[in-house]
Amino acid sequence: MAKICVVGANGVLGSRILDESLDRGHQVTAVVRQPSKLGTRSGSPAVLTGDVLDPASVAAFVEGQDVVVSAVGGGDGPGHVRLIEPSLRTLVDVLRKAGPEAPRLVAVGGAGSLAIGPGKKVWDFPGLPEGALQTMHAHGDGLAFLRTVTDVRWTSVSPPVIIAPGARTGRYRTGTDSLVADGTGKSHISAEDYAVALVDEIENPQYIGRRFTVAY
Repeated sequence: MAKICVVGANGVLGSRILDESLDRGHQVTAVVRQPSKLGTRSGSPAVLTGDVLDPASVAAFVEGQDVVVSAVGGGDGPGHVRLIEPSLRTLVDVLRKAGPEAPRLVAVGGAGSLAIGPGKKVWDFPGLPEGALQTMHAHGDGLAFLRTVTDVRWTSVSPPVIIAPGARTGRYRTGTDSLVADGTGKSHISAEDYAVALVDEIENPQYIGRRFTVAY
């Protein structure tokens, strides 16, 4: 059993990571801005109000944890730009001060920086809405920052192009820096199976200091 702190546990992905972790018997703390929106869960996680951009707040909720999952993001393109990369910097700064016993950081990443061919990435696909592009590049900036970090154990988990609530099948395929797609060219996964893959990585680390991606 691991002590897992899920930051942004009210979101589509954060809530599913929370539930998956609870279902597996881990000791889970949910860090949210509005606890009243979290709802009741059978696993009864500890619930904390936290600000991921405030070092003092971060230091309080990461203390004693084995793993900190960052599932934070703004509600639109500009919101993501203001939050994603800066929040990773704050988390890393606090974890650095905790020394060699610091919790591991597992971050929800983005699909935009995944390669789709020679010299091309998902965010180069024509016709993408501006808000989506801003979100993709914010995640790309976050990943670029993490790749400069050598003194904190981190992993970034990129989703496929399409991710939405759906069924939990427990199956998925993984890749590293290239988009994973099925035989029809569709790159997709349910939010539930994304959570399965992320918690699998917590339980059986394969990508310390690296990014990986998941899809069907």
